[in-house]
Amino acid sequence: MRILDKLLVRRARPVRRLLVLDAAVGIASAALVLLQAILIARIVAQAFAGAGLAEVSSDLALLALTFCARSVTAWVFEVAGRRAASTVLSELRLALVERRLRDEPLALDRAGAGEIAATAVQGAEGLEAYFARYLPQVVLALVVPVAVLALAAAIDPVSAGLMLLTLPLVPVFMWLVGRYTEERTLERWLSLRLLSNHFLDVVRGLPTLRSFNRARQQADVLARVGEHYRRTTIGTLRVGFLSGSVLELAATLGVALVAVTVGVRLVDGGLGLQAGLTVLVLAPELYLPMRQLASQFHASADGVAVAERMLELLERAPDRRRPRILLAPSPLDAPVRLEAVSFSYPSRPEFVLDGLSLELRPGETVALVGPSGSGKTTVANLILGFVEPRAGRITAGGHDLALCRTDVWRRHIAWVPQQPTLFRGTIADNIRLGRLDATERDVRDAGVLAGADRFIQALPFGYETLVGDGGRPLSAGERRRIALARAFVRDAPLVILDEPTADLDRTSAAVVAESVERLRSGRMVILIAHRLELVEHVDRVVSLGGGSAPVRSEAP
Repeated sequence: MRILDKLLVRRARPVRRLLVLDAAVGIASAALVLLQAILIARIVAQAFAGAGLAEVSSDLALLALTFCARSVTAWVFEVAGRRAASTVLSELRLALVERRLRDEPLALDRAGAGEIAATAVQGAEGLEAYFARYLPQVVLALVVPVAVLALAAAIDPVSAGLMLLTLPLVPVFMWLVGRYTEERTLERWLSLRLLSNHFLDVVRGLPTLRSFNRARQQADVLARVGEHYRRTTIGTLRVGFLSGSVLELAATLGVALVAVTVGVRLVDGGLGLQAGLTVLVLAPELYLPMRQLASQFHASADGVAVAERMLELLERAPDRRRPRILLAPSPLDAPVRLEAVSFSYPSRPEFVLDGLSLELRPGETVALVGPSGSGKTTVANLILGFVEPRAGRITAGGHDLALCRTDVWRRHIAWVPQQPTLFRGTIADNIRLGRLDATERDVRDAGVLAGADRFIQALPFGYETLVGDGGRPLSAGERRRIALARAFVRDAPLVILDEPTADLDRTSAAVVAESVERLRSGRMVILIAHRLELVEHVDRVVSLGGGSAPVRSEAP
């Protein structure tokens, strides 16, 4: 069992002050434990000696203040820990999202969307126990036993020796149980990751499953995966409960041994009553922080199991050999060239593109055609900067895009993907994503140019109709036209269209084709297409064939 994870502790640097406060509170709590034991023993010893209430009133008042102070320190301890946990978790989630959106938008590290969602939500929640309770408890487990042993040694070295002899039993049991707990918790997290990825895949493919009447079979698969997750969860809980019993037994045996020894020596007169009572009160406090540490370890085990994968996603530096400091020229004035570009995906050993050379001239419309898997979409991803070539380079006006700022370069590009995303909001808000400062008139003009204005005006609330999650459902053709409206309102010099008429009926495809024809005017356009009606009026057709160099042919 790892007491501290170095990478997780390093992530806690922004809240170092709160953790230092927790450490200070832990030291104060240890001092209050010692003071409480001394006061209780003194009051009881004076009462046995026949002292009246007035004689012990000052000690009673101090004891009451000590109890109140321990309550306050416990509250501060909890609040500071939770505040630190909240800050660290927010930064972890933000870093994970930025990592996915900026450095790995295509998830080439093979981390599925379901796994990312489970990691960022439930996995990060599991880390809250680690930062809020486990790390502060480590401080108490280090400070309190040392303070208790030091005071016990000053009062009764024999009892302190027994405490020191029995104390290692608790860490040994913690280590043995913790090793097994880590294995069970990791198995549980892998089951949750499998369930999350599979469930997301089923939801995404639900229309297709229903079309082929295969939805019921997937429900059975989800039931089996969910049952495996349930069994692993119950197994983890069982280990947690059993480990608590084992640690309680070890602590009870240690306290009992000290108590029996102290009792025999009190009867023989070898130990004073106040000293014996002080040792007896201190004995449970010696083991309590260690038992609570083990308890908090089990509570944070889920987060620690997720942390390894989360930190792997966060700590791996992006593959960038040189700093990006240059500003790429606009495609309106400069050609874009792919020079002997090669690229392969981690899941496919062969090259998708192998030595591809292609020049895109300002104002030119180039259609990329070829069979599925020939690299058409990969060319778009390379130009967009979502991935970098394994060999060769991409230039704009002679400037290597690997040296240019990606955020500035993307401002020159309007991208219409094959499956455009509509976010929860109005249709106007979704169109305005192309240019956030677009006016209402700009949005409506873009809708007209994209051939979307007619169906939008027919909706009950027009451009203010709510779409996206929980909003009004739209057909594939309507979604494509809204995506084209984004491209029109963006008014970028380079437009990338990825299969804009795929899966559309003839009527919808004709409307989209007319919009594409209007969009290409005066712009550099890369058109990925299968349908002939889209490539009839392009300037050039480039055929890609399974990673080979392109074969250029003039458009008819």
